[in-house]
Amino acid sequence: MSKPLLVVESPTKVKTLQKYLGKGYKIASTVGHIKDLPENEIGIDVENGFAPKYVTVRGKQKVIRSLQAAAGDTNEVYLAPDPDREGEAIAWHTAEVLKKEGRRFFRILFHELTQKGVMSALSSPQTLNLSRYKAQQTRRILDRLVGYEISPILWKKVKYGLSAGRVQSVAVRLICERERAIQAFVPEEYWSITALLEGGNPPQFNAKLIKKNEKKLTVPNKEAADAVLSDLSKASFVVDRIVQKTVMRNPYPPFITSKLQQEAIRRLGFSAKKTMTVAQQLYEGIDLGGGEYVGLITYMRTDSIRIAEEAAQEALELIQKTFGKDYALEKPRFFKNKNRVQDAHEAIRPTSVFNTPEKLAPHLSKDQLALYRLIWQRFVASQMAQAQINQNTILIKAGDYLFSASGSTIKFPGFMALYLPADDAGKPNEEKPVLPEVCQGEILSLIALEPGEHFTAPPPRYSEASLVKALEENGIGRPSTYAAILSTIRDKGYVDLVKGYFRPSELGLIVSDLLVESFPEVLSVDFTARMETDLDRVESAEADAQQILSRFYETFEKSLNSASKNMLSIKGVGVPTDLDCPVCHRKLHIRVGKNGPFLACSGYPECRYSRDYQRDEKGAIRAVEPVKEAAEGEVCEKCGRPMRVKHGKFGDFLACSGYPECKNTRSLASSSSAKPIGMSCPEEGCNGELVERVSKRGKVFYGCSNFPQCSFATWDRPVPKPCPKCGAGFMVEKQTKKDGKIYACQNKECGYKEPAD
Repeated sequence: MSKPLLVVESPTKVKTLQKYLGKGYKIASTVGHIKDLPENEIGIDVENGFAPKYVTVRGKQKVIRSLQAAAGDTNEVYLAPDPDREGEAIAWHTAEVLKKEGRRFFRILFHELTQKGVMSALSSPQTLNLSRYKAQQTRRILDRLVGYEISPILWKKVKYGLSAGRVQSVAVRLICERERAIQAFVPEEYWSITALLEGGNPPQFNAKLIKKNEKKLTVPNKEAADAVLSDLSKASFVVDRIVQKTVMRNPYPPFITSKLQQEAIRRLGFSAKKTMTVAQQLYEGIDLGGGEYVGLITYMRTDSIRIAEEAAQEALELIQKTFGKDYALEKPRFFKNKNRVQDAHEAIRPTSVFNTPEKLAPHLSKDQLALYRLIWQRFVASQMAQAQINQNTILIKAGDYLFSASGSTIKFPGFMALYLPADDAGKPNEEKPVLPEVCQGEILSLIALEPGEHFTAPPPRYSEASLVKALEENGIGRPSTYAAILSTIRDKGYVDLVKGYFRPSELGLIVSDLLVESFPEVLSVDFTARMETDLDRVESAEADAQQILSRFYETFEKSLNSASKNMLSIKGVGVPTDLDCPVCHRKLHIRVGKNGPFLACSGYPECRYSRDYQRDEKGAIRAVEPVKEAAEGEVCEKCGRPMRVKHGKFGDFLACSGYPECKNTRSLASSSSAKPIGMSCPEEGCNGELVERVSKRGKVFYGCSNFPQCSFATWDRPVPKPCPKCGAGFMVEKQTKKDGKIYACQNKECGYKEPAD
């Protein structure tokens, strides 16, 4: 009889598991999904209870044969893909391809890849979870129905190749709605008045004007501010009362997936995708020397803040030894999950707190160490004593006016000695300034009055961190999908990430508006959140998957039929604007071509006027005149016919008017649309120079002046500095939150970077 077979999802886990299990098991990997819905058809039988049609994933025939060979004649197969819905689907599909009379299948859930975690999971095997598989299958069917039935309508009405996604489209909608709110925002003027004061004890301190005659005061303009300053110039500043209290501050719970992504984005400058990639490496096992592979963190896709009591006790032991008994709790601190949280996994924590970041530093890459330190600190801090903060507020009377000064000091740091979360700027949150000792009735010296003009600010654009937070708060998607959502909406060209913030592209605005109008329920934030809840209910066997799908499709089918007939055709009519055609005075419409959206006369084909366009900060559209209406005096050196300006993916260029007989092209690098940056093109055999250009979405990039003959292009500014590690001929300039401006090698296998200064 053959040894039992253990099947995992990722080949990276095999080494770690072999170390723990020795020769007692055969271990094989599915390398992800082995079966899925077909790529070239919808694969859902709507008329037959939404039955899915599964096919072997392209390229996985060899993997399946390898699994079957590894199974041999064994009667026991342990299925250990990741402990989530996707892993459950992989387990079911693996069981299907390995099914054999007399063979038994067991489901194994590895929440941590440690000796104890692995042996514990194997000692308590489970059955395959049909409800969890149904939840994954239902989500997959929903996504396929939306994607494969809406996308063809977009191909017909807008542009071939576009796609829609059930969750991704809602994320794009959030970004578009935020952009429109920013464009519609009208700033309002207001003034602040700050008094710099000094008492009998140092230091000087600032107090802000808050009230007049016991009512909240708003100073709307300079005239009002001058009037207040006039009143205050005659007033005495007297301490009215002092409020002192000690506030107990609790530590934060250990990370869930969304909070880890947000903190890594803010503090480390990681993307959500990079955070999950590095976390996966830490979970699957790191070589700590001599082939000793150890899983360093628990499973990283979770929305539960539950922790094992044993892990908490271990943390208390370390805290007492490292920080002292004042910092250690008498018993573990546990955190309560919110309603509807999937509690299959613990929070993200180190598998052993005694694997300190300092101990592991020689064995981890820079990114692995940075993320591990974040996870380790957050977990250990969660079991430390509360911080005690003295908060002081001084209220100061000045005639009819009331000023307030607030400050705080840390009486006892508690958990703050180890960990504080980062704010949006990537810096740890700081306490307020220290105030001097004053007494009630004390007359203060006025050093200066400082009026300040301000304007209300529009809502900020979403960063990766704040978009993940918005998705989480609105119940859109799940921890395992956030990184994929953020990557997909960029890859599809619907949004750009500009200086760390999401902006919708013109295509994104157009498509989002069309989808929201034609599919108001499917694109509804509330509807998407309810659907996620329904999927949770399927997983917990509280809801029937087929009923959910039937209810969804009843409304969806009506919207599909309506959209097919009534959705505005951007290819045909286009989106109307309030701009007049300068040639025939009919209205200009926005249409979409192979190079993106553009303005065209609604009188086409009688009037063929067209232009690229841009939006100002208020969203108003203006036509952009080409660099040259015609290339005056420019002739083709190959056939002698006139050259014409053409628009391509990377900007304007000259092309022979004799096309297609003559396909000669020439760069327009000398025009105002391209600025040389003083560096030769790094492509071998090219004699061009690199120039700064602007893409159709308004984003700066750097390309070769010999375009279109040379297609070299990069978003980051190249610098003529060879990489000292791999010898690449140039590096690029990047701006990161953590390290500031750096030079980095573009060779992904190299990864070298250094400070730009």
